[in-house]
Amino acid sequence: MIDTHTHIYMPESFPEGPQEAVDRATENGVELMILPAVDRESAAEIAILKANRPIQTRTTMGLHPTEVGEDWKEELEDIVKILSPTDPVAIGEVGIDLYWDDSNLKLQKEAFIAQIKLAKEHGLPVIIHCRDGLDVCLDCIRDVAGESDHLPTLIFHSFTGSPEDVGKIRRVCDPFFGINGVVTFKNSGALPDAVKEIGLNRLLLETDSPYLSPVPKRGRRNESSYLPYINSKIADILAISPEEVDKATTRNAKEIFKI
Repeated sequence: MIDTHTHIYMPESFPEGPQEAVDRATENGVELMILPAVDRESAAEIAILKANRPIQTRTTMGLHPTEVGEDWKEELEDIVKILSPTDPVAIGEVGIDLYWDDSNLKLQKEAFIAQIKLAKEHGLPVIIHCRDGLDVCLDCIRDVAGESDHLPTLIFHSFTGSPEDVGKIRRVCDPFFGINGVVTFKNSGALPDAVKEIGLNRLLLETDSPYLSPVPKRGRRNESSYLPYINSKIADILAISPEEVDKATTRNAKEIFKI
């Protein structure tokens, strides 16, 4: 299994040491963990963990929409400088977040579009954070697509939407969808139906650790070692074996991230 989105590098969430959390995940069958940046501070922590666990981890570089300010260009430059030597496998996590604050929407859009273009320049996929902003997010993707015939591979991380949302997205692009512990919740809404609509060939596994712990670990700090619970739930939804989900999602991740 590959955890395509984990913030397991955060020392405040893993006081025992992020390296130990990586080792626990490895023992539980998670062969690789992808570490998405959100700002310059996280980039520095990611670089440290990558140096300490080079075989089990891969990095991405990006500026999270809730971290976008007037100086976003300078901060993004710093993130790229810090993480470029680690051979990042994606740009992310980037996108639109109107849940916490929509006062910086203009800057969010500018930063998102710029980072999609950065991904095109580097030949990298884009890990998208989209919360309460799907229409705006899709408008930004249309803007970039309208400038050329080519979009980078897109990943809608932490996807919790409906089959209708899947259809709306696919009318603009043909992305992959990262599914995390939310799919195990009793109140996951239409997400199980969305997983069926997406189909195995477009699914990725993720934990979004230390957030959104899956059942039966809900209420605890999340970590990458819990990825098998998500794998098993998706298998239940699709009425196939956990081994089939593992094989397909691992193949998807390796093709997308070239790992």
